[in-house]
Amino acid sequence: VGPARRFPFGLPRADNANYLWIQLFYSALNATGRAGFVMASGADGAGHSEAEIRQQLIKHKGVDVMIAVGPKMFYTVPLGCMLWFLDKGKARTQRADTVLFIDVRHIFRQVDRAHRDWTPAQIGFIANLVRLYRCEAPDFTHGGEEAEAKLKEFFGKKPAYADVPGLCKSATLEEIEAQRWSLSPGRYVGVAPGE
Repeated sequence: VGPARRFPFGLPRADNANYLWIQLFYSALNATGRAGFVMASGADGAGHSEAEIRQQLIKHKGVDVMIAVGPKMFYTVPLGCMLWFLDKGKARTQRADTVLFIDVRHIFRQVDRAHRDWTPAQIGFIANLVRLYRCEAPDFTHGGEEAEAKLKEFFGKKPAYADVPGLCKSATLEEIEAQRWSLSPGRYVGVAPGE
C-alpha cells in the first residue's frame, strides 16, 4: 500500500501529524466503513496544508459528525478535545451534503475538581442525537428512561432531528465553505437562548 493510498489528500507540513492520522483512519475504511476517534481541539480548524487536506476530506463527503467535548474528560490531559466520526458510505445517503456539528462542552458530570465524565443517560442522549440525524431509530440501551426523556425534551414526543441552538446543527457544504472549511462545532451551533 503506497503513500497515495494511505494519504489520498496529500501530506501536511512536517510540524503536525494530526492529518496523517486522520487520513490513515479514512483510508483504512471500506466503501461503507465508519470510524470514530478523539483528536485534539485545533485540528478542526488548522490552517495551511492541513486546511487543504480538511477541505478535500469534506468535499469527498467523508466527515459525518463532529462533537466538541469540554475539558477534564481525560485523566492525563485537561484540555478539551473533538470527537471525529468519518463515514465513507455517507455519500450515498440523504445527508451526503451535510455534516452534523454537536457541542456538548456543557454536558458532563463533575467527578471531582479535576475530572469530569458522562453518565449513561448523557451518553445515550448524545448517541441518539446522532441516530436521529442519521434517520435511525433511537436505542436506549445506555441511559434508559432518563436518556429518552432528555431526547424528547429537545426533539419532541416523537423525536426527529432538528437543529437546536447551542447544541447541534446540520450544516451544508456551502455553510462549511463559508466558514473556510472549519469543522469547529462552535462556528455552527451558536448559543442556546438565554445563554
